[in-house]
Amino acid sequence: MDIPLYIMDAFTTLPFKGNPAAVCLIKAPLSEELYQKIAAEMNLPETAFVICKDTSDDFVTASRFSLRWFTPTNEVSLCGHATLASSAVLFYHKSNINEMIVFETMSGELCNHLRGDRIVMDFPIYSTAPQEPQEISELIKAVVGDLPLDDVQYSESSKTLILRLADKLEISSLASLKPDPEEMLRCERTGRIRGVSVTIRGTPDVPPGYDFYSRFFTPWNGIAEDPVTGSAHSILAKYWSDRLEKQRLIAYQSSARGGEMELEVKDHRLMIAGRAVFILEGMMSL
Repeated sequence: MDIPLYIMDAFTTLPFKGNPAAVCLIKAPLSEELYQKIAAEMNLPETAFVICKDTSDDFVTASRFSLRWFTPTNEVSLCGHATLASSAVLFYHKSNINEMIVFETMSGELCNHLRGDRIVMDFPIYSTAPQEPQEISELIKAVVGDLPLDDVQYSESSKTLILRLADKLEISSLASLKPDPEEMLRCERTGRIRGVSVTIRGTPDVPPGYDFYSRFFTPWNGIAEDPVTGSAHSILAKYWSDRLEKQRLIAYQSSARGGEMELEVKDHRLMIAGRAVFILEGMMSL
């Protein structure tokens, strides 16, 4: 069996920036074991598997696809950068003829279309509720140390903790964080939390005008730090939109690779616009 394989860097215009994802175009479902083995072999934050829903279609003509995402250790229910990478492969490298393509996923239907040099993804949006810091004080310390926080929130839908650094801090405080993934795992073994997003207010009046910054840590999914995380922004966009009273936001994820995205909260959904860079094309023979 030969599987076409692409590697894309998502949420960037520069190679080796943004978030890398592998995209596998497959003709029929694989075994659960094989999905995971391929993702482990790729050893990237996410490996996406794309299948045409109609067997009479191909990757040029199809408008509906099944899409699944795997980290090196497990399957996840939502992934932004690998969805962007999958769309880029279909639109740019397969020259898909449709104006919109739809992915059927564990998080419902995700519609994607081109807008200029960007791909726009229609994503779910998640609310948060206040989290009592004392209940998870060890985990908070493992992530941000003694830095002051202005807010602690939790999204039950995505099992994500939001730690908002105090507005009085410089953005460099976010970039300098060095959480210990092993300590994070020790502090949280219940399965209630699967990711921690640390965020800080941006400076929209100062070029390039980011409304907020963030970093995302998810050792529970085998990833110490995810470079640029679309799914985390399904939470952050709602959080910051409510507090900044803005529907359109520009965000930057301040990992070592870094990446940016344009966000619009619209009709209880989130539009995420981003770009992707082609890195590698090959064939996996099994």
